[in-house]
Amino acid sequence: MLREFSFSLEFRKIKENNLSYQERQSSLLYRTIVITLLTTIIISLQAARLAQLQLIQGKQNRERAENNRIRPIPVPSNRGLILDRHGKAFASNRLKHSIYLWPKEQPKEQWKITATKLSTIINIPAEKIIEKIEQAITSGERNIHLNYQVSRNTFITLQERAEEFPGVEVRPESTRYYPYGQLASHVIGYLGEVTPAELKTNPEYQLRMMVGRIGVEASANDLLAGKWGQHLIEVNAQNREIRVFEEEDKEAKSGQTVKLTLNIELQKAAETALGFRKGAVVVLDVNTGEVLVMGSYPRFNPNVFTKPMLEEKWRSLHSEEQSFLNRSLQGYPPGSTFKIVTAAAAMGSGKFSPYSIIQTSDSIYIGGIAFNEHSGGYGPIGFRTALAYSSNTFFFRTGMTIGHKQIAQWAYKLGLGGKNLNLLGIPSAYHGLIPTEEDKRRIYNDPWYLGDTITMAIGQGLVLVTPLELAAATAAIANGGKQVKPHLFANETHSPEMKPIPIGLKPEHVKTIKQGMIDVVNYGTARSLNDGTIPLTGGKTGTSEVTGQKSHSLYVGFGPAEQSRIAIAVIVENGGYGSAAAASVAKQIFQTYFSKYSQAKLK
Repeated sequence: MLREFSFSLEFRKIKENNLSYQERQSSLLYRTIVITLLTTIIISLQAARLAQLQLIQGKQNRERAENNRIRPIPVPSNRGLILDRHGKAFASNRLKHSIYLWPKEQPKEQWKITATKLSTIINIPAEKIIEKIEQAITSGERNIHLNYQVSRNTFITLQERAEEFPGVEVRPESTRYYPYGQLASHVIGYLGEVTPAELKTNPEYQLRMMVGRIGVEASANDLLAGKWGQHLIEVNAQNREIRVFEEEDKEAKSGQTVKLTLNIELQKAAETALGFRKGAVVVLDVNTGEVLVMGSYPRFNPNVFTKPMLEEKWRSLHSEEQSFLNRSLQGYPPGSTFKIVTAAAAMGSGKFSPYSIIQTSDSIYIGGIAFNEHSGGYGPIGFRTALAYSSNTFFFRTGMTIGHKQIAQWAYKLGLGGKNLNLLGIPSAYHGLIPTEEDKRRIYNDPWYLGDTITMAIGQGLVLVTPLELAAATAAIANGGKQVKPHLFANETHSPEMKPIPIGLKPEHVKTIKQGMIDVVNYGTARSLNDGTIPLTGGKTGTSEVTGQKSHSLYVGFGPAEQSRIAIAVIVENGGYGSAAAASVAKQIFQTYFSKYSQAKLK
């Protein structure tokens, strides 16, 4: 009995051991299968990812890796300076720091984080930064010019925290700077970022390059711009420069300096005298035709355009009182200043001499229409007195005698009519008019009448003359009878093209007109310039009528009276009598000239 029990117990133990072994074996097999499956899945996922990176996205990722490592850095050229005749800078350059982004250095999701942090430092919304990045990726741009003229504090912050901003670069650059702001802005011009259309037509242009838009910046852009270069650099993961591939470098070439004939001191005096009144001032060297002053109001500040501008701001600037209109080259009815031309035509035609006497009166009647003297008749007078008192009826009668064709002919000889405008050297269109019978028919569909000749003789009717032309005509009388060629570039002054040419008026005729203009200041309509504060000068006042508005005020003059050096033309829109507003501006310019420069020194 005991043996049977022992055997039964032993058999049970053996059975239990066999079951435990089988269970262990099953558990081990299960674990092995699970581990094998997991390992297979993991390897499969890695293989799939590797295939995606290598095969599907291989090109993109190789490009991203290369872009992260090698950067082509455009090197802008330093734009050439624009100087006045004495070497003072109208336009120069100064250092700035700009922020650039390299979109491919981070995935889009990471850029969202970076943009959020960057936004708080540079004060640009994160959404706008992401928008620019997406646009750059879509268009294929390698980098983005995000911000111009970074402040010193922002620059320091970004440098200290560079590791937080992979793909963000702060780059030193040169920017245009106009030390005198609005001074001579219509002549100097301004810069604008190159357009896509310009990039296509000008292979030498670079993206975000600034080019001249108006004035000297535009006309001399090829000289001023220079040639951009390029550096290839290698950077590390912290956006730090490791090395430069010097063998791939293309050095930038600075632009050339351009020297103008303008005189900054006289320009400041002229613009200050004109003040905030619409109008223009031109001053010429009477012997060379150099433009010493060309001022126009309203003006603009070219510094505003040295960085990108919103379209709304652009439209606003261009709608403000025609600030970009250079009134020095705008046509105006010249009024009585044109009597200089009529006097030259009268004597030049051979029908009058310097000693001719003409009867003046309160008015003359043509076709039943009264053409009035402005302040009553002066009786029988000659050219000098007629200019001194600006007699209308004197020039009505001379005009009727010689006819409008003679007047036009001598206007051209004195430098009017726009023929010399292309010599000025800046982009401009002619807005004056020396009228012909064809012009009258074209404009009014009406024939030419004797009344048109009469009004032309005193600078009214269809006649339009620019302040630059008035200064040129004045210079021709002041220098003894030579037509000057107004120009702005100093290196052209002694070129054959700029050599003054005789107008064909006899010396005694020129002398009579010049003496008449001196009489204007001595005892005539511009006596305010003969108060002893400046040496004696010559001049001619003008008041041009404007329908429905106050008359324009004009004045032309030269100084000093003998051995003249400069000629001036001034217009003040709606300024009233020429003897008041415009003559006052000219006087202030003469005061500056005579106080700063002797007769022997203006060069």
